[in-house]
Amino acid sequence: MPLMRISPRHIIVLIRIARVTQARWLRRLLFWTGALLVAVAAILLASWANSAQDLYFWVIRQGAARGLGFFPAFVLTPLGLMLSLLLTRKVFPGAQGSGIPQAIAALRMQNPETIRAVLSLRIAVGKILLTLLGLACGASIGREGPTVQVGAALMFNIGFLLRNPERDLQRALILAGGAAGIAAAFNTPLAGVMFAVEELAGSFEARTSGTTLTAVIVAGIATLALVGNYTYFGSTSADLAIGPGWLAVLLCGVVGGGAGGLFAFTLLNFTAGLPGALGQWIARRPMLFAAGCGLLLALIAWASDGRTSGTGYAVARAVIEGRASVPWSYPFLKFAATVVSYISGIPGGIFAPSLSVGVGFGALLAPLVPSASPAAMALLGMVGYFAGAVQAPITAAVIVMEMTSNQAMTVPLLATAMVAFGVSRLICRRSLYGALADRFLEATRPRS
Repeated sequence: MPLMRISPRHIIVLIRIARVTQARWLRRLLFWTGALLVAVAAILLASWANSAQDLYFWVIRQGAARGLGFFPAFVLTPLGLMLSLLLTRKVFPGAQGSGIPQAIAALRMQNPETIRAVLSLRIAVGKILLTLLGLACGASIGREGPTVQVGAALMFNIGFLLRNPERDLQRALILAGGAAGIAAAFNTPLAGVMFAVEELAGSFEARTSGTTLTAVIVAGIATLALVGNYTYFGSTSADLAIGPGWLAVLLCGVVGGGAGGLFAFTLLNFTAGLPGALGQWIARRPMLFAAGCGLLLALIAWASDGRTSGTGYAVARAVIEGRASVPWSYPFLKFAATVVSYISGIPGGIFAPSLSVGVGFGALLAPLVPSASPAAMALLGMVGYFAGAVQAPITAAVIVMEMTSNQAMTVPLLATAMVAFGVSRLICRRSLYGALADRFLEATRPRS
């Protein structure tokens, strides 16, 4: 049988195929490496955030042991917020706020230099440090939003290992990094994908890209390998049978959605700038305003016996697992503490505090629906408020389901989230993160 003759043209085709295959595998390797780094960063930030909160509560306990009561908080919190705001403005501009609006804005930006400024490694480091500082001084903030910006920054900068990455690839990296950040922060892979679809992505191509799914899977595997198969808010067997108990869906959807919509409305209107003399004073004296916010936060913490400080994770988990209860005032005080923390101008997310507020509302409404268990009411309150605050109902339902390892509540959670979304839209016409992203974009545009 005669041997097949290989012509020079065949050799050229084979070389081109090999180059394309090599480039594809290099790109995949970079995505996998980036997702692994995002997972490690999320795990480290979670551990450091817990330590920062512990430091704050240790200071408060030491003050109480020395007969000072809650006085240390009235010194630590104002000074901490002033320092955080100073560093944000002078050293880490672009690190303010949650971090999710910055990631959304970066997806919409066209100028490569502007994107690099928002998602630089320096800003990522600053976001981590300033979030820890906020938690260490008693602010009501979360780490999940910052993890999204950090994840997007890590993936974006890894992309530069490829020569001249095109805009579509950069966008895919940012999207994948943000989604992997959510997945690793909560150990909720499905929620990471849904968050990318509902909040981060802005086009059909981005939504259907396998890149995001791959990054989320790799980040999820890394999280499982490093910290095990944990659930963020523990496990609960709460269920809600068809019948009178479904009144809880309507109640938590309306109340949670209304409160969440009011939260988003308040943040959007305040960050747009208050009218009159007060708004002018805040613009001229941001440091003094941050100090005033710190004093108010300390007062709220004192009124809640310290429950409103930090992420609120421990309080929410204890209620869901039935190990503790909260007073009727808790959701209102935590709501106020989260608003005050955000408008002070310091970096920090709203995910975990919002979930904790929602648990408080669920506990508050539980006596009105005796046919629903307190644990079920806590879950429905959580999803109702969270869906109302961020106006991402599917993400809200999926993230609560995954965080509590409770598939039995999937349908009631989805129903509550949709009711809450509709109620929230009546109060706040725009999505919180989308509107904040638009403002961030406007602020970064050059003035003519």
